[in-house]
Amino acid sequence: MNRKQKRTLLLLAAAAAVLLAVLLAVRAANSRQQQQEAEAAAAAAASGVITDPAASYRELSYFNGSATLSFALDEDGNWYWKDDADFPLDQSYLTKMVNTLSALKPQQTITEGDTLEAYGLAEPGRTLTAIAGNGMTTTLALGNTTTDGNSYYMLMNGAQTPVYIISDELAREMDVSIYDMFVLPELSLPAEDQLTSVNISGAADVTLTAIRGEAGADGKAPVTWRSGGANVTDDEQVRGILDQILSLELDGCVDYRPSDGAASLCGFDEPDAVVAVRYTSGGAVETLTLTVGARLLDGDGRYVRVNDDETIYRMGADRLDAVMRAAANGLNGDAPAADSAEG
Repeated sequence: MNRKQKRTLLLLAAAAAVLLAVLLAVRAANSRQQQQEAEAAAAAAASGVITDPAASYRELSYFNGSATLSFALDEDGNWYWKDDADFPLDQSYLTKMVNTLSALKPQQTITEGDTLEAYGLAEPGRTLTAIAGNGMTTTLALGNTTTDGNSYYMLMNGAQTPVYIISDELAREMDVSIYDMFVLPELSLPAEDQLTSVNISGAADVTLTAIRGEAGADGKAPVTWRSGGANVTDDEQVRGILDQILSLELDGCVDYRPSDGAASLCGFDEPDAVVAVRYTSGGAVETLTLTVGARLLDGDGRYVRVNDDETIYRMGADRLDAVMRAAANGLNGDAPAADSAEG
């Protein structure tokens, strides 16, 4: 055997050794993964959990009896609503649902019971599909509630047996509407000493302007509020308006991307009031504009919009009653009853 042949054999032997090492590493990794999966399955079985606690769900879609909602994880690991990826989704709702699904433990398992029709499972009222990162799909079908109303009959992964009885926790989480998962913008305004003016436009027009004197030893400048030249700093109505302005808070989302018809129905063609608040922040002058539409059709309060955002929100009447009185009658006019008491 010449030198060239020996070298070739040595190279082949080295390559074979590397290949063998890779195969052993892959086999060891697979063995560890299989062991981990077996341990997870054993732990689940021991705890009575019927789903995979180790599943990393990446997609979730369910029908709750009235609406179908579908969600998925993006590349950064954040959940988004598939119907509108820009929807400001509160992650905690999906996290909680996935945790509930991963730890699903039946209260009772029925292997020989009544018909599926008797359990409401022939045509389930609620369904859920969850897809894990490895492609594993878990499906649930929920039928009737139990006699006490606190649990549901359920089938899993398309099987017709066994029938499980689970708590109503998952069903309650599925009942949360998409707008209840909406992350509301904060309307937090600075302290009164940073306000420069408040303008309220409606049937009447009210402008409050802050006039500041020289700063004292504490660095704060005294503020005098004026309206039409008059000093209204201590006016009870003005104090009520300023208190409400500084504590504005949205109560919920009504319509994220409303049609023109929906906006009209909510009173934004001719709003009852437009409130413009100017204030200083970090040396810059900022403006918050609140447009107040009609009274809620199904509750106590108003439809509102914030700045240029087309989203329609709701705000309780008690957060706006002083502002709405000023918009209707100006300062010190005949004050109508608050929204909550109007017919």
